[in-house]
Amino acid sequence: MTEATERIRQKMEEKGVMKSAILAFLRAQELISSGSKGEVAEEEIEPSDSVIDYESLRMSCEFDPALLAETVVIKLNGGLGTSMGLEKVKSLLEVRPGVAFLDLMSRQILSLRKATGSKVRFLLMNSQASSDDTQDYLAKSVPEIGDPAELELLQNWVPKLDRNTLEAVSHPANPDLEWCPPGHADVYPTLEGSGCLDQLLESGVKYAFISNSDNLGAVLDPSLLSYFADQSVPFLMEVTRRTEADKKGGHLATRKSDGRLLLREVAQCPEEDLESFQDISRHKFFNTNNIWVNLVELKKVMGENEGVLPLPVIRNAKTVDPRDPESTPVYQLEQAMGSAIECFEGAMAVNVPRSRFAPVKGTSDLFALRSDAYDIGEDGRVQLVASRKGKPPVVKLSEEYKLVDALDSLGEASLVDADVLTISGPICFAEGVKISGEVEIRNESSERKTVPSGDYRDETLLL
Repeated sequence: MTEATERIRQKMEEKGVMKSAILAFLRAQELISSGSKGEVAEEEIEPSDSVIDYESLRMSCEFDPALLAETVVIKLNGGLGTSMGLEKVKSLLEVRPGVAFLDLMSRQILSLRKATGSKVRFLLMNSQASSDDTQDYLAKSVPEIGDPAELELLQNWVPKLDRNTLEAVSHPANPDLEWCPPGHADVYPTLEGSGCLDQLLESGVKYAFISNSDNLGAVLDPSLLSYFADQSVPFLMEVTRRTEADKKGGHLATRKSDGRLLLREVAQCPEEDLESFQDISRHKFFNTNNIWVNLVELKKVMGENEGVLPLPVIRNAKTVDPRDPESTPVYQLEQAMGSAIECFEGAMAVNVPRSRFAPVKGTSDLFALRSDAYDIGEDGRVQLVASRKGKPPVVKLSEEYKLVDALDSLGEASLVDADVLTISGPICFAEGVKISGEVEIRNESSERKTVPSGDYRDETLLL
């Protein structure tokens, strides 16, 4: 261990970072110090076309409810809704009046427990910023889900590295800015370092289904669980077909040198290979960040690698103060949860319906989700209405609607038959507006104007 690495280790220990997370970060820092850029060149990989088909899998699997007692559902819940003007954890956004993301996740777990009699385990990986909001909400609104403190995995912090020295950066003006979150892959060292992994294994839990809390399509699927368990798959990634809208998202590939599946994020792609990266006819599948992990295998692989998963590292160039471009240039090291697919011999990928990938990244997604194009079940499942045949409406909102509060003034429109709705400028919907096909609504003035009630199909409306 170099002197620089030792100083980083001491800094992380003083911060109270758990040992497993320190080991993971030191490995990442050493990779960068050795000259690695974390890039995956096109010549090193080939497309992965031999993924499992979900429909074939579903038809061939017979579900055993006893598997639920051997399963834990983990939701990554560290994100805040600040980009949408929310001053608290993102999962407190409401999908329907009085029904937040957290309510739906809890309903899904409670429904499974009631229907099968199995105690499906449930964990939330919170950040320090999301922990209090989440625990308070669950205690008041969903007490039957269990003690919020016992449901929590707490995400770690890692130091930002000075780009010139690759040592932990110093920023006396605001020491908090010396730290950043390590990315979703922190779920692995957090499970190990918290003791939770051993506790789950000792209680008979072998399988983990992990997904983002803002992806309301990611529910525990009995067919996937059955296949995962019956075939003794160590790691299973849910992927779906890329469209033009997904061409910048991480895609599945096969490494030529050893034939293992891997995940390549755009930050890992050399600039000269970006055209190939974005070629959706070549690289057809992208990662939904819904993954299944065999916890016995996870423990084994981490044990074989000195307590860490040997994940690739993403090197993000930033400044120590993100609001000050003149502040010290830093690297923020990040590791993707899905990149663990390359760490497991025999890992697989399954092509799932698009309905299992319904993330809410902005107000456009939220507006669509709140519409009649989606049904919200009593069991917490969010599904497209049957007539849409798995194809979600695409909503494009201008900057006026960047914040959640702006959706209240926008009102509601029926999107059950909509393909694309584009809104530019300040408008509001009267009652009884129905959108069908592709519709664009534009108001080029600064005065808010009303869209009269009626049916709008494949047209541009100028107000």
